[in-house]
Amino acid sequence: MITIEEFLRVELRVGTVLEAEEVPGSEKLIKQIVDFGELGKRQILSGIKKWYKPAQLVGKQFIYVVNLEPRMMMGLESQGMLLATDTGKPIILKPSKKVPAGAKIR
Repeated sequence: MITIEEFLRVELRVGTVLEAEEVPGSEKLIKQIVDFGELGKRQILSGIKKWYKPAQLVGKQFIYVVNLEPRMMMGLESQGMLLATDTGKPIILKPSKKVPAGAKIR
């Protein structure tokens, strides 16, 4: 269990995927360039290549954690985390309607 104060430290935002491509040499990773409005653009790496093609992501909005420490994967820096279900095929979380890039999730 975590406290509400600990949970509130997690910053969730809606991001709009501007670009997406497979990471060369990786069996799992897709690199996304994501627009977070006032926070700017960020590079996010997600291990979803087995289930999604990069073209399926471009232009779509998804939910991301944006206040994680950057992490190096396959020589590239990931500056956040895409949220998805932990099931056989991950289902990527997204808003039910289009919202401004960078909108906060509460």
